[in-house]
Amino acid sequence: MKPTARILAAAGLCLLLALPAAAQQERVIRFGHLNNADHPVSFGVKRFAELLAAKSGGKLKVQEFPASQLGNEMQQQSALQGGVQQMSAPATTSLAGIVKEFGLVDFPFAVGSFAQADALLDGPLGQALIAKLPEKGLVALGYWDLGFRNVTNSKRPITRAEDFDGLKLRVIPNPVFLETFKAFKANPVPMPFAELYGALEAKAVDGQENPFAVILSNKFFEVQKFLSATNHVYAANIVLVSKKFWDSLTPAEQKMMNDAANEARGYQRQVSRAAAQRSVGDLQAKGMQFNEVAPAEQARMRQIAKPVIDKFSASYDPAIVKLYNDELARIRK
Repeated sequence: MKPTARILAAAGLCLLLALPAAAQQERVIRFGHLNNADHPVSFGVKRFAELLAAKSGGKLKVQEFPASQLGNEMQQQSALQGGVQQMSAPATTSLAGIVKEFGLVDFPFAVGSFAQADALLDGPLGQALIAKLPEKGLVALGYWDLGFRNVTNSKRPITRAEDFDGLKLRVIPNPVFLETFKAFKANPVPMPFAELYGALEAKAVDGQENPFAVILSNKFFEVQKFLSATNHVYAANIVLVSKKFWDSLTPAEQKMMNDAANEARGYQRQVSRAAAQRSVGDLQAKGMQFNEVAPAEQARMRQIAKPVIDKFSASYDPAIVKLYNDELARIRK
């Protein structure tokens, strides 16, 4: 072989060897969510983006679309299933329409602390729910903190179950929430989150229920007077990826995504819980009247809601319901 031919052959071999590294193309991940850019979910997205950029040498770029820019929960879910959008971080609640067992996460008064909530979601139950998503066109990378949900309204403080009577409350369009507030004799109104502020302002509804940080971030203090720490449901966000997009990734890229999500999770929960604590003081400073609900009254509310839990449990996969109850027994010890 002539020297020039040898040099060309060597150059060709070098090019072939370099191909796999170069073949990892740059990808832009459109990551949409409902919350404002000052909300802990947004901070979680930003941390995930930093970690993923570092792990992929800048090849995997996350572009954040906060504040419902890509649509409401259902529109973003459809976009993920269709492969038009790559990621989102909705409340787990929004998945009950495609995997009804996600309703278990919304059962009222199930967990009493963040430690219990994390143990439930990061353990076998949370994983069993995640395992049901790929057949629906979604892949989940774990759970983030949204916080305990609390009631605000413009009529009166909620100190006991009877205070719900007749209140028009906006709830997430989710059967468990609807039935729970019907059990308290409230008048629950399902409505997309993006329409909520306007409905409160126009007095189309009396109140709503959300975690403290969401109430503050969305300025509900401008249109609501009473803030009651009902802590009726622990709410989590779930980090979702379009399965069509996921399947286009190499195993190495999938590992980077998983690792970045796992590392971002602890940070997001910490930021979210610190923000919730601060939010109560901020909301009071903005003029909201705040009250706690006595533990005995919470126990009474749990009893009132028990028929709702029994009703939905009966319609879910018995194996997952058993796992849920076993896990609750374990984490409450």
